[in-house]
Amino acid sequence: MFWNLFKKTSKTFLGVDIGTSSIKIVEMARFGRRKKLENYGEMQAEALYDKPFRTFEKSTLTVSGQDVVRAILAILAEANIKTKKAYFSIPDFSSFFTTFTLPPMTEEELPQAINYEARQHIPIPLSEVTLDWQIIEGKKTPQKSTPFKILLVAVPNEVIRQYQDIARACHLELLALEAEVFGLTRALVKTEDEASNVSLVEIGARSATISIIENNILKTSHSFDTAGSDLTDAIAKGFSVDYKEAEEMKMKYGLLSGEKDIKEAILPLIDLILNEIQKIFQSFSRSDDKEIKKVILAGGMALMPGLADYFSKNLGKPVLIAEPFADIYYPPILEKTLKEIGPSYAIALGTALRGIE
Repeated sequence: MFWNLFKKTSKTFLGVDIGTSSIKIVEMARFGRRKKLENYGEMQAEALYDKPFRTFEKSTLTVSGQDVVRAILAILAEANIKTKKAYFSIPDFSSFFTTFTLPPMTEEELPQAINYEARQHIPIPLSEVTLDWQIIEGKKTPQKSTPFKILLVAVPNEVIRQYQDIARACHLELLALEAEVFGLTRALVKTEDEASNVSLVEIGARSATISIIENNILKTSHSFDTAGSDLTDAIAKGFSVDYKEAEEMKMKYGLLSGEKDIKEAILPLIDLILNEIQKIFQSFSRSDDKEIKKVILAGGMALMPGLADYFSKNLGKPVLIAEPFADIYYPPILEKTLKEIGPSYAIALGTALRGIE
């Protein structure tokens, strides 16, 4: 799907989300206080190739560079996107997240202490990664301070080089790379109420990520392998259908009883995801003595019938389906379409918003 919505301005930015089974690009602009959707486009891997955009290598998902470049160029050409300034999201499973506490110290001492502590938490040499960090608890002053809780993100330099090569080959100006969870937070956590102890559960084709946001600050993020493609495989095997038909059955029937009851085939996998969510919530409750108030469900699986209700019933909390375009200006004719694709476009949209917020 491709749309050319508005006349281009000089202050537009792209958010590029390179997933396993698809690539999504969102073009955003700001006019005064208004955030406008300029354009968007998507390319499914199956439309061009007989393999995904990412393959398992070295225990991680490695980008198939040439295939990705061709797909991005195809989206840009078909959607007539002229903007060159781009932010790319990096899958959370390609990043390393950890948190740790540091004693009170001066502002000048903090970077050195973080680098020292990073060596204790990151399983590969620091020379092979790029570090980023933020304070999630505590205050720094020119003098002494309170104890700090630090969120540390490490991205392998090899991953960064891959994205730099892709952007260069696509003639895009790579402004920044960021972990998917930060774009997801930017797109979905919009009010003070939402910013207080909310969990973002993003379930894609090959991985799922559970994150906890408190006061607009990422407290923890955890990724694991059970995801949408596993459910599709279970349906394909259980009903002796091909992958494409199984995918259609999953998104049509889901956990609902009806003409084709696929619940029995996929419920064990759904429960694996649910168990991971419950473990993260319990850990957060023990360490911070706080409870999650609500869950926002994103990713391609968010609209599977019955999933949000099943999670809500078992978690005992409201589970909302992501609506990242809710406060974005766009032509009214697109309202139904954007509501349908919103959960899967949340990362690309949030990444593009980095340029205008």
